[in-house]
Amino acid sequence: MSLSVASSRPAVFAGSPVPVASQVAELQARIRGMQRTRIDSQGLPTSPGIAELLPGGVLRAGTAYSVHESTSLALALLAGPSAAGAWCSVVGLPALGVEAAAAAGIDLDRLVLVPDPGLQWLQVTAALADVVTVVLARPPAALSAAEVARLGSRLRQRGSTLIALGDWPQSEATLRVSDDRWMGLGDGHGYLAARRVTVSVTGRTLTGKPRRKQLWLPDAEQGIRPAGLAGVPAVRPVPANQERHEMAVS
Repeated sequence: MSLSVASSRPAVFAGSPVPVASQVAELQARIRGMQRTRIDSQGLPTSPGIAELLPGGVLRAGTAYSVHESTSLALALLAGPSAAGAWCSVVGLPALGVEAAAAAGIDLDRLVLVPDPGLQWLQVTAALADVVTVVLARPPAALSAAEVARLGSRLRQRGSTLIALGDWPQSEATLRVSDDRWMGLGDGHGYLAARRVTVSVTGRTLTGKPRRKQLWLPDAEQGIRPAGLAGVPAVRPVPANQERHEMAVS
């Protein structure tokens, strides 16, 4: 397995899926040398439109968050800590390209990618939680309650944050996307310009109905902001199912 440390590129674990001790130590040394920005140990900033929905308005250190069926939303959560100077990692998303990560606002110089951890998902995620601030990972369905508890303990000990793409027991908050509409397509022609969604959040500390907010994810300038603000082309919204059909036949 090799660890790439090229400038303006994420560190990538390839070959054997498990980062060995020497490679984890190498990553720790690189982080110490580059992390000049002090990261708040209690709360991590995230995209402003999403922060309004979260308990406390931040990602809490030592906890886990669950994001259902939206890689874009998960990357948006990751972008805030990354922009603030935090090291981040992505585990188990082989289809994620560095261009998509960069477009979401993630600093590639402080990103570690493990595209395919194989059967060692728990070991890889726990090892990365030792050295980075936020881990975005797609958990396997077969994790036991004891394994979930073990990783939760590691997060608390290290002050790391997990963003799980899928279900995660005892998550601080669970985020879902609905009412997915793309803007920019006319009657069978045009370009996708912006995507409007409704994000709902439930959590252990949130009482009553889920918190909901309409967001551009992204807007016409690839940003994330509350829906209705300037910067989005005034075109007819296209329902998600129609947009997929038109793209398929174009």
